[in-house]
Amino acid sequence: MNNESLTLYLSHFIDELTKAGVRHVVVSPGSRSTPMAMLMAEHPDLHLYLHIDERSAGFFALGMAKALRKPIALLCTSGTAAANYYPAVIEANYARIPLIVLTADRPHELREVGAPQAIDQNHLYGRHVKWFVDMALPETGDTMLRYARSNAARSVYIASQAPMGPVHLNFPFREPLIPDYEHAYESITQAGQTVQLQNVARELPEEELEGFAHELAQYERGIIVCGALDSTGFSEQVVKLSKALGFPVLADPLSQLRSGPFLSKEIIDSYDSFLRDQTVRRLLAADVIIRFGAMPVSKALTFFLQENRDAEQWVVDGGGLWRDPSYSATRMIACEETSFCRKLSEKVRRNHHSQWIEKWIAVNEKTKEWMRTVNDVEFLDEGKLFYQLHHALPEGATLFVGNSMPIRDVDSFFFKNSKQIEIMANRGANGIDGVVSTAMGASVFRQPLFLVIGDLSLFHDMNGMLAAKLHRLNVNIIIVNNNGGGIFSYLPQAEHPKHFEELFGTPIDLDYSLAAEMYGGDYQKISSWDEFQESVQKAVSHEGLSIIEVPTNREKNVMVHRQLWKNVSREITSMLLGERK
Repeated sequence: MNNESLTLYLSHFIDELTKAGVRHVVVSPGSRSTPMAMLMAEHPDLHLYLHIDERSAGFFALGMAKALRKPIALLCTSGTAAANYYPAVIEANYARIPLIVLTADRPHELREVGAPQAIDQNHLYGRHVKWFVDMALPETGDTMLRYARSNAARSVYIASQAPMGPVHLNFPFREPLIPDYEHAYESITQAGQTVQLQNVARELPEEELEGFAHELAQYERGIIVCGALDSTGFSEQVVKLSKALGFPVLADPLSQLRSGPFLSKEIIDSYDSFLRDQTVRRLLAADVIIRFGAMPVSKALTFFLQENRDAEQWVVDGGGLWRDPSYSATRMIACEETSFCRKLSEKVRRNHHSQWIEKWIAVNEKTKEWMRTVNDVEFLDEGKLFYQLHHALPEGATLFVGNSMPIRDVDSFFFKNSKQIEIMANRGANGIDGVVSTAMGASVFRQPLFLVIGDLSLFHDMNGMLAAKLHRLNVNIIIVNNNGGGIFSYLPQAEHPKHFEELFGTPIDLDYSLAAEMYGGDYQKISSWDEFQESVQKAVSHEGLSIIEVPTNREKNVMVHRQLWKNVSREITSMLLGERK
């Protein structure tokens, strides 16, 4: 491989990436990826972010792509470096996040012969990427340069099309690895884009929508369920559809329907609390359910969907995939979600007022009256933390939520409000790995950003905090520290105390002030609710990394939650049964 071939081939590939819309690349340092890294650093339209640990780098790029809603490139050297991207690739696949994963590799003659830092990288990520190509070795000539540009454009196109997701391009390089990077783009940056990319949205024929509108108008007892969904303008249009049909909207916190200007009484935000009761679920059984987005966080809502198998259940998905883990769907509709809601709401004709939706609104408000009593708890409680946080966060803030208990407490205690607060989480594979790094990546484009995370999740990805120091990011981390795996205290394992702490509680007794010191962040361990409010207000305008530790008690936390749910079940059951008399 000569220097000219390497330089021309890769500079054409990189230039086409930028012309297809890629502006940001996360690079993990390594030797075999040298030519790609040096040429990317030299391109005038690319912004590089260095991240030393590949696992953390993968999630950092994921967070950037999640916030930007456009493909982010990700580059590493050969060997296990590429394997360390795997968790982030899996999350990107299931969460529908566009990543362009670029891995350097040994040339073909050094594969499977015991060469150092050489593993089988072909189809390394299996079915978790939308597309894979083992790129040809760099050559010059018009055909090969067009080949490089075509695959660059194709990677962006495939990653960006619904359902969005990751793609993987594997680049074999022979030595020498140093390109002529200082002059690489002198003659090619003025070239036109090789392939023009056109996004394609799934749409339904007008006559089919007319049929849906006529059919739905016959139902009185219907609901709309919204999970995590990234579709421009969806919030406004689904509220219009709700009003047209007279159906309540059960809004998962990641649906982005709980905050913002489209606040509506039809949006139900406390269903996780009142649907825990089987009698309530039976009394609120629906005849038709329309579901958008990923499956909601709430297990109570999942039970409700499973128990409504006699109802019509429609799943509308712009990616045309099969989102039905409860096996309850009666109709799969491949259509862009915002367009579906807008066109359908224009066609629906209903001439009667629905008492059905008023019942859901009344149940929702009564439930929130009881759930708000969490604010009376004097000790540091996890539910109260989220209730207070939803009041304390400023307009335009982003709340990134860790998995396990934090996302569930957001579901229970983060009620709808008129602020523009975006809620983000890694709910593709629902793992606790990489959450810190993902939030760091999202903070590049979202300010101010607050990450609320459990102590074990933070430990899993503590080195992700290095990004805040390297790239001068403003990130506020609130650690909910119950010294272990708090979610297990709600599961059947907790009823068997003999090995519970050893196997599930797993207290780790770490001093997080030392982590803050290591990464150059501010640190405060709070001991009262007044301190919590003050620390959040201070963090809003703080520059750099800020860590607020909230020590909580697992046993007390379970006690408070269960008492609240018990009170809600009693009140709502009585309310609904009283209506039937």
